[in-house]
Amino acid sequence: MDKLIKYFKDTAAELKQVSWPTQQQALIYTALVIGISAIVSLFVGAFDYAFSQGINFIVNKF
Repeated sequence: MDKLIKYFKDTAAELKQVSWPTQQQALIYTALVIGISAIVSLFVGAFDYAFSQGINFIVNKF
């Protein structure tokens, strides 16, 4: 039980040393992650569509 209490005390001490972002920074980072995720999903979706159309063309051709 002492190890668990020491773990939580050490964790609390480490969290006090963390440099937390401001609210504006957090909003900017969140918007950036959402924007990049949307761009990557469109990119992957476009390749998926192109490859599936190519496979369908090859399968239906022969």
